[in-house]
Amino acid sequence: MKIRAAVLNASPVAAPYARSRPLRIERLDLAPPGRDEVLVRIRAAGLCHSDLSVIDGNRPRPVPMVLGHEAAGEVVETGEGVDDLRPGDRVVMVFVPSCGHCAPCAEGRPALCEPGNAANGRGEMLGGGRRLSVEGQPVHHHIGVSAFAEHAVISRRSLVRIEADIPHEIAALFGCAVLTGVGAAVNTARIKAGETVAVVGLGGVGLSALLGALACGASRIIAVDLAQDKLDLALALGATDAFKADTPDAVEAIRQATKGGVDHGLEMAGSVKALDLAYQITRRGGTTTTAGLANPAHTLSLSPVRLVAEERTLKGSYVGSCVPSRDIPRFVELYQRGRLAVDKLWTSSGSLDEINEGFDALNEGRTIRHIVRM
Repeated sequence: MKIRAAVLNASPVAAPYARSRPLRIERLDLAPPGRDEVLVRIRAAGLCHSDLSVIDGNRPRPVPMVLGHEAAGEVVETGEGVDDLRPGDRVVMVFVPSCGHCAPCAEGRPALCEPGNAANGRGEMLGGGRRLSVEGQPVHHHIGVSAFAEHAVISRRSLVRIEADIPHEIAALFGCAVLTGVGAAVNTARIKAGETVAVVGLGGVGLSALLGALACGASRIIAVDLAQDKLDLALALGATDAFKADTPDAVEAIRQATKGGVDHGLEMAGSVKALDLAYQITRRGGTTTTAGLANPAHTLSLSPVRLVAEERTLKGSYVGSCVPSRDIPRFVELYQRGRLAVDKLWTSSGSLDEINEGFDALNEGRTIRHIVRM
């Protein structure tokens, strides 16, 4: 079938994107779903820094590529072997397909699926190859989803069905921002009721982590960011304190305010400076968790003596250490019960034709989550 999609033909591309136009709306050929694959009509897709990092070259991917990974839609057609989804089912996309058989999958850690991550790196489907093309030339998939399009063929292993009748724009957020941020707080950091938390970086993932800390019963939540409007939103969502990250004495001020540091420092900005700050404000014996994807060439310098003598823990969190088929329905239910204010993360919307302008807003910090409506 023919579809309209936003195609990235070269990387890196410099901002402002409304001028450089890294994403071109093109008509592509989309092959029908193969075995264990599903044709999905995309209803809404969120703009995320993981997409932006491909555009700006911080995370190189093969091009041409249809970007987009945080999305929700409806099943149109199922391929051979898919017997648990039907046309009309509402689904949320997950950006790491899990094979179910490799060592991490067998351990209950599908985010670390080896075949899934390898396929994502090649820009291919979990089952191999690509289903997108233009004039006979293949077009790569973005981490198994390629949601900036009217339709997508997606592995069954990248889809979670939801029963809840919630707007597609809200449902899309559960596939990345909520899964990653809430999951980092709940599954990776394992925050306990009464503990203190700092969240460094208040984008969609960071504010989701804040919501996750609230749901866990954290007694004090320190919000840290460069932008005052994001700090104000964090306070409105339930943070108890807010600090500008670029204040010269920010680390000392937070440590004093928390009597030596927080139990959990969560870094969600994708920056080595932010991770260092999160580590510095974590108390002796505390845990620093990072879910931010910094430039792969950047490194963090730590004192091994301090790591040992203070019994510190530094943890990475990918896809929120989630089991998506388990956690997305749980998080949706928390949202429906008023325990996760996910709707507050959706701050702007636009059409597929306005996607480059949307990335400008994201890049400049003018939006938390910009949703493309199909």
